[in-house]
Order: sequence, then structure tokens, then C-alpha cells
Amino acid sequence: MFVILCMADSPRSRGNALFPGYSAGTGCLTVGASGHTISLEKKTFHNAVGIDLYLRIAPELYLKRLLVGGFERVFEINRNFRNEGISFQHNPEFTMLEFYQAYATYEDLMTFTEEMVCWVAQEVNGSLHLSFQDREIDLSPPWPRYRLSDALVAIGGLEGSEVEDEEKLRTKAETLGITTAGQESGKVLTKLFDILVEPKLEQPTFITHYPIDVSPLSRRNEEDPSLVDRFELFIGGYEIANGFSELNDPIDQRERFLQQVAAREAGDEEAHFMDDDYIRALEYGMPPAAGEGVGIDRLVMLLTDLPSIREVILFPHLRPERS
Repeated sequence: MFVILCMADSPRSRGNALFPGYSAGTGCLTVGASGHTISLEKKTFHNAVGIDLYLRIAPELYLKRLLVGGFERVFEINRNFRNEGISFQHNPEFTMLEFYQAYATYEDLMTFTEEMVCWVAQEVNGSLHLSFQDREIDLSPPWPRYRLSDALVAIGGLEGSEVEDEEKLRTKAETLGITTAGQESGKVLTKLFDILVEPKLEQPTFITHYPIDVSPLSRRNEEDPSLVDRFELFIGGYEIANGFSELNDPIDQRERFLQQVAAREAGDEEAHFMDDDYIRALEYGMPPAAGEGVGIDRLVMLLTDLPSIREVILFPHLRPERS
């Protein structure tokens, strides 16, 4: 059960109330999935059961356990915690809609997301045409779709050879101030995307086919196993949603967790821990599925023409006052 805080009749409160309504209308089970997932540094000790608990970065692995248990569509509007700094689009604590559907693919979820965002925008603002920070945004579908590598060429201005040749890719990254030493090529590619492409994606755009290096829970692409069946949605120059076809092979998932553990030991604080319990759940059998997370705070910024995430959070994290 969710209690939604509505302070007067505002687009923020109407938007928050509409998301569970739309999701429930598609046959999804609303859940409140707790659980201890990875986060940076912040943990407590549960005296009664004798285990460490962490602030979660997402309810993902617990919602997918429900797919293993036979629930074919689940969603949760949740609070997550990520130590990613503070900016106009980042707050350490934020709200996300996360949902999973058995027997669906990432392509199904792109269509679903297009329909859902358009429906919410129409209900909140009465139009698919938005004014956001002196820019006109048209949400009318269909939205363009680019492979990440193609977007770096078509929008980011790179040469095709710079994307395809790892040495040229790293050289280009270094000229833009990106440290490439010790970084997998997929991470270098996505960092270039963050600088060269993401700020230009003002109109709604799906970016697909991410490197496997940065997608430890996504299903491999059948045509190119170095990529995964994943998408991100960008509107107004920043990420709104992230979804993918789920990896349900326990052997592959264990190998990727081990790679993440090695990366964490090498200093990557954002890498995952090993989760043996989740591997065991996959061994029981998770159906083919797709899942997605939608950033509620950022979408509300877009719908209400507000420049900062601080404007849509009741108590945003700020630096303490100094005397």
C-alpha cells in the first residue's frame, strides 16, 4: 500500500497519483519490496537477524524474485539512495517507478513507456506539447530510436572509425578529459555519450544497445554478445528512464557478478556485490522478462517546467549551513 503526499492540487501531486493508476490499469501488482541492496557506505546492523542492511539503490532484484514466484507483472513506486553527488538533476534520495513484466522484451517496454508518458502528460497538462526552460518539447509519438554507437556519430559528431576502433576511441576520450586507464571500452563509450550526446537530446529519444560492460543485469543481444538489449529514454537533455530485457541465465549472471566484485575490489565503488540468494532464485527459473525504472522527480520537473530537482522534492539534501 502506498500513501501519496499531495500538497494542494498541483501538477506534482496529480502526476504522482496518476502513475500507479496507469500501471495498475495494465494488470500490474503493486508491491512494497524491501530488501538490502547495494549502496555506498551507508549501512546498519539488524540486531534481531544478525545481518548488515544497506540503503538500497533500487528494488530490482527483489521485484524480479516475484517474477520467479509466479507474479507476471509487478511495480513499485519507491525511494532509492545513490551517492552520486548533488546537481540540478541529482539528489541522493529520489523517487522511482520500477516495474517488471514477464514474457516481454525491452522493445515492448519502449512502446509502453511512450504510451505511459504521453498519457500522464495529457492528464497533467492537457497537451503533448510542453514548454521546458524556454524550449518547446513535443511528446507526440513515435519517438526516434538510436543505437548508442550510431548516436555518437549522428548526434555526437564522432567519426565511425572512432567508435569502432578502441584505440581511436580512447584517444578521443582523453582529448575530452576522460580518464581511460583501467576503464573497459564500454565505459569509455558511455562516458563519451554523456558528454557529446546526452545534452543534445531535448526531444524524447530512445537510445538502445548499450555495452555489456555497463549493464550487468541485462540480457545479451543475440546478434552482438558485446551489447545488451537495453534502452534509456532522454527528454530535455537528461535521462528519464532505463529499461532492458532481463538476464535470466544464472550461470551468466554469476559470472557478471564476479566481474563486478573484481571491479569493486579494484576501486569501482558503483560495482555490484555478489548476491548468491538472487542467483539461487534464478536457478529455480525466472521467465523471460523485461523491466524498467522511471525517474519520477525528473519527469515532474519536465511536466512542471522546473529547472532543478530541488524544486520537486519537499526536503532536498543540501550542504549544512556554515557560521
